Amino acid sequence: MKIKTILLCTFAFGVISACSNKKEKTEDPSAGIKLENLDTSVDPSQNFYKFACGGWMKNNPLKPEYGRYGSFDAIGENNKIRLKGLIEEISTLENDPGSIAQKIADLYNESMDSTTRNKESYKPIIPIFNKIDKIKSKKDFVKTSIELQKQGAVSGLFYLYADVDDKNSSKNIIKTSQGGLSLDSKDYYVNDDQKSKDIRAKYLQHITNMFALCGFNKAESQKNANTVLNIETRIAKSSSSKLELRDPYANYNLMTLAELKKFTPNIDWKLILNILNVNVKELSVSQKKQMEEVNNLLANEKLSNLKTLLKWQAIDGSSSLLSDDIYNESFDFNSRYMQGKEVAPARWKRGVTMVNHGLGMAVGKMYVEKYFPAPAKERMLELVHNLQKSLAQRINDQEWMSNETKKKAIEKLNSYYIKIGYPDKWKDYSDLAINKDYSLYDNMLKISEFESNYNLAKAGKDVDKTEWGMTPQTVNAYYNPTTNEVCFPAGILQYPFFDMNADDAFNYGAIGVVIGHEMTHGFDDQGSLYDKDGNLNEWWTKDDRTNFKARTKVMADYFNNFIVAPDVHANGEFTLGENIADHGGLGVAFQAFETATKNNPLPKKLGFTPEQRFFLAYANVWANNIRPKEILKRTKIDPHSLGELRVNGALPQVAPWYAAFNVTKKSPMYITPKDRVHVW
Repeated sequence: MKIKTILLCTFAFGVISACSNKKEKTEDPSAGIKLENLDTSVDPSQNFYKFACGGWMKNNPLKPEYGRYGSFDAIGENNKIRLKGLIEEISTLENDPGSIAQKIADLYNESMDSTTRNKESYKPIIPIFNKIDKIKSKKDFVKTSIELQKQGAVSGLFYLYADVDDKNSSKNIIKTSQGGLSLDSKDYYVNDDQKSKDIRAKYLQHITNMFALCGFNKAESQKNANTVLNIETRIAKSSSSKLELRDPYANYNLMTLAELKKFTPNIDWKLILNILNVNVKELSVSQKKQMEEVNNLLANEKLSNLKTLLKWQAIDGSSSLLSDDIYNESFDFNSRYMQGKEVAPARWKRGVTMVNHGLGMAVGKMYVEKYFPAPAKERMLELVHNLQKSLAQRINDQEWMSNETKKKAIEKLNSYYIKIGYPDKWKDYSDLAINKDYSLYDNMLKISEFESNYNLAKAGKDVDKTEWGMTPQTVNAYYNPTTNEVCFPAGILQYPFFDMNADDAFNYGAIGVVIGHEMTHGFDDQGSLYDKDGNLNEWWTKDDRTNFKARTKVMADYFNNFIVAPDVHANGEFTLGENIADHGGLGVAFQAFETATKNNPLPKKLGFTPEQRFFLAYANVWANNIRPKEILKRTKIDPHSLGELRVNGALPQVAPWYAAFNVTKKSPMYITPKDRVHVW
C-alpha cells in the first residue's frame, strides 16, 4: 500500500490550470467530487492515490480511537451519531414491557451504567466459572462447553451453525468451522519471526493480567496463561491458514453421524446435537485437520487444562461487559498494542455498538424509516440493472472463454437476487427477553442464545433467500455465492459512495464500482465455483477454467510485489478474490457509465472531464490514514487489499484510466497492455 509521493513535474492535460482558474467554480454539487480532497501538487500519473486523496488525508488525520480512519469509518461515525439519536430518544421514555423499544432502551441504559458494572467487577461470570469447575470428565467437558457456547459464554474448540449446503443450495445443513483461538491468525502462534514472538510474549502477559483481574492469584494467573497459550498453539498448528480457508472444496466435507463417530471417536456428536436441539443425520466438517486435533485434545490433554481454556474464553469474551479495569486491559492488548489505537471509543459509542450488535435489525428498521428515502432505492435499482447489462456484455466480449461457459455465466448473472436498502420482512424479537434487573452480561448472554437458537432452527429447512446477511445500517455490501445474491444496505448509500445530487460520472465511479465489485464476486476465484443456483459445481469447461486461472495468476503475482511495510509484501493470493472484484467493478461500472451518458454526454465540472471524475470518485472511496500496526494486522487477516493499493494497484490495470489522465510510459505506474490483467 505504500507508494511514495512524487511531486509534480509536468501536468500536460490541464487539470491544475483549470483548478487554479479564478473563474472556475470551486463547488458544484452535481460534480460529486470535492476539490479539498485532492492534492494537486502531485502528478496523478506518478501517484494517483496521493493526487486524489491527499487533501482528504490531510484534512482527516487519524483519530486516536482508530487504527485506520477512512471514508468507510467517516460514514460509520456519522451512522453512530444517527443511531445514538434514535436510541437515546427511546431510552428516556417509559416503554411497554416486552416491546422492542423497552429492549433497546434497557440494553443501552445498562451499557452506559459503568457505576454498576464497576461494582460488579467480574461477578457476572462467576456462575460460568462454577459450571466449568463442576466438569468431572471429558464427556462432561463436551456437554458443558457446548451448553456454554450456545449461551454465548465461551467460544469453544470449534463452531457449529446452520448454513446453506454448498452442494444442495436449497437446504440448510449444520456445519462446523475451526475455532479455539483468541488471536486473529494462526500465524501469530506458529511464526518464528521476532514480531510474532513479541506478540506471543505480550499475549501471555495479557492473559495473566486478565485472570488476575478476575479473582485469580498471581501464581494461578501465570500458570493459567501458559496453559492457554500451549493449548491454543496446539490448535493453531492444525488450523487452516486464511488462504486455505478460501478453498470451498477443501472446506466441504459432508459426513453421516456414523462417519463422524469413526472420524472423531472422542466427540459425542449425538449429545452435541441433542443439546443444540437439532435433528440431522449428517453435517459438514469444514476443516478436518483441526477437528482431528480437537479429537486428540479430548483424548490426551489434561481435563484441568481444558477447563482453564474455557475459563479464559469466558473472560476474554466478556471483557466489554464487565468493569472498566477489565475492559481497559483488553483494549490495551487487542487495540492499543495490536492495532496502534490510542484511546478507547467514548462510552456512548460502545453502547450504540452493543445495541446495534444485539438488536441490529430492530435498530435498522428505525434507521431506514428516518434516513433512507424511497428515491434512493429507485435510483439504486436503475444503477444495478445497468451494471448487470454491462457485466453481461463484458462476459460475452471475452475472447478467452467458450460460448458454452459464457451462456451459463449469463444465466448465473441473470439469476442474481438483488437486495437494496432493507429487507422486505423484519426479524421478530418477541421471544427475546431483556430484563434491566439482570446484569449487562446476562442480558447479552440471552441475546447470544436467542441468535443461536434462531440460526440452528434453520437446520434441515429450506433456505430463505429473503433473509439478509447484514443489517440495513451497515456501511458495507456483499455477495453470497450459495444464495447467488448481491446486497447493498442503506448504510453505504451515502456520500462518498452515493449522492442523489451528483451526476452519473460520480455515482458510477463510486457506488457503481461497488455494485460492479459485488457482482464480479460471482465470477472471482471463489464465486465462480458456484453455479446459478448457488451450488458448488464446476460449470466451466476445463479449458476455460485453465485460462481463467492463468489470467488471475497475473493479478496475484502483481499484488505480491507491493511492499506494504519494511520486509512485508502484500499477499496476492489471499487478496485475489477482492482484487478481481475491484478490477471487474471498475471495468463494468465504467462501461455502464459510458452507455448511460452516450446520448447525453456530461460536461466538464470543476475543471475535470466526466471520465476523470469517475476515477476520482472511485479513489475517494478508499481515502484513509492508517497506522503501521494496523497495516501489519490487516495484511495477515483482511482479504481486501489496503486502501492505497485498491487505487494505485487497481487503476494501472484499467485502460480507460490511462486515457482519462494521459498516463504515459514515463509514469512509474504504467503497465504495458500485454502485461495487464485481462479478465472481465
